[in-house]
Amino acid sequence: MITGKNYIGNVLSSLGKVTFKTFNPQINAENEIVFTEASNIEIEKAINLATEAFKTFKTISGEKKSLFLNEIANEIEALGDELITTYCNETGLPEGRAMGERGRTVFQLRSFANLVKEGSWVEASIDTANPKRTPIPKVDLRKMLVALGPVVVFGASNFPLAYSTAGGDTAAALAAGCPVIVKSHPMHAGTGELVASAIIQAAEKTGMPNGIFSNLNSSGIDVGVSLVKHPQVKAVGFTGSIKGGRALYNMAAQRPEPIPVFAEMGSINPVVLLPKAVKNKGKNWAQTYANSITLGSGQFCTNPGLILGIKNTDLTNFIQALSEEIVKIEPSCMLHPNIIGNYENNKAKMLIQKGLQTVANLSKEVSTNYGRQAITTVEGSTFLTNINLHQEVFGPFSMVVQCENIAQLEEIILKLEGQLTGTILAETEELPKHQNIVNALQNRVGRIIFNGVPTGVEVCPSMVHGGPYPASTDSRFTAVGINSIKRWVRPFSFQNWPNELLPNELKNENPLGITRLVDGKLTSSKI
Repeated sequence: MITGKNYIGNVLSSLGKVTFKTFNPQINAENEIVFTEASNIEIEKAINLATEAFKTFKTISGEKKSLFLNEIANEIEALGDELITTYCNETGLPEGRAMGERGRTVFQLRSFANLVKEGSWVEASIDTANPKRTPIPKVDLRKMLVALGPVVVFGASNFPLAYSTAGGDTAAALAAGCPVIVKSHPMHAGTGELVASAIIQAAEKTGMPNGIFSNLNSSGIDVGVSLVKHPQVKAVGFTGSIKGGRALYNMAAQRPEPIPVFAEMGSINPVVLLPKAVKNKGKNWAQTYANSITLGSGQFCTNPGLILGIKNTDLTNFIQALSEEIVKIEPSCMLHPNIIGNYENNKAKMLIQKGLQTVANLSKEVSTNYGRQAITTVEGSTFLTNINLHQEVFGPFSMVVQCENIAQLEEIILKLEGQLTGTILAETEELPKHQNIVNALQNRVGRIIFNGVPTGVEVCPSMVHGGPYPASTDSRFTAVGINSIKRWVRPFSFQNWPNELLPNELKNENPLGITRLVDGKLTSSKI
């Protein structure tokens, strides 16, 4: 049952005076439940509980953390139809999307459970002592990854499950041994509370310390600001806009003790359409990309917002086909009146840019809060000189840039901001002839795709969901997959430490049986 209260550790609390409701964009009306924003007292209590819980949680074995993560997955599944119904009522998204995202969330949790149970993720490295080495004896050094401390996670507007309360950031931080305080997204606070209840139930069932998790409601920015500035918070996870992510990044950097902010932000996900591909399969690609651009009303961070091609008859035909295909697709509901308001405003600002031509802009009557898709096109020289054309329009919108030649196409790629993804649409024999294009795109993105669409982020160890700024604040890390755990840890070394007092991961006997780097060789053997 949703109460509208905050979880301060395992206690429901509503001491604050600011209240708000979520909104159902399908029926264009507020939902009934009133949520209470966390007060300063509750924020302080949640952080203090997390700090105290960290002392115990960081020492808990991988096997016990695995049980905890798996139990969270079990409890989320046990929420059943109530979670799905609440999700749909707060987002306007269809039931199939809700069920798919729940499945992804559960899969992520179980993936991290398997990772920490096996244990080798800590990257244990041992260099044994050599007292006879000359001219200086060699000391014994042993290194592993250790948890940072309490982590604040901001819920994402467009993924109430997979990127929010028990999403990838939270799952990775808990797996690393970091307590988590979630700043719940106000657009889906009910979904957040239900998932928070599942985490608390799992923590109690598996004997985790109170304070390992808290869920704070907030309709504005004050709660988030207080959390990021608090000296006991050691890292932040964020998925959202460049403006929001950069504000948090700056705030964290200005603290007396700066902390990392791992923010996944804006991206227009450039698609390069090479000449033979557009000549041979232009119609097919037009249909495929019409679907990708409008998928989920374009409310994906990997939405293809920019298509680059060489100006010729084939590209003109592709633009025409894309324009015809995209208006055939029925519009769908966007997440919130504020989301569609921003979309329409940003689209309008884009459409008045000098030199930009609108080739498709759905004008028929649609239901309230439904996004109308649009396709625009512009000359490569105009795109190069107008930085406003490089900005993301979050929604079912894309722009085709008609480049004069391959050299100009490469120049455009080199001048783009950092992106999550880049795509090459080409015949296989074209790639060797355009290696400069591939290299340029690789330098601007975190993931490069051949003959596909960027929408769809596989949860697996080889996935990189990140990229050069402003796609993310640190391009060395991914926000998706088990390797995202590395955001919430730091390397730590023990020198000449008594074997019996070392963590099990570093003891001579290797009681966990993990793979370690011992004197330069990977092994799971004892020393």
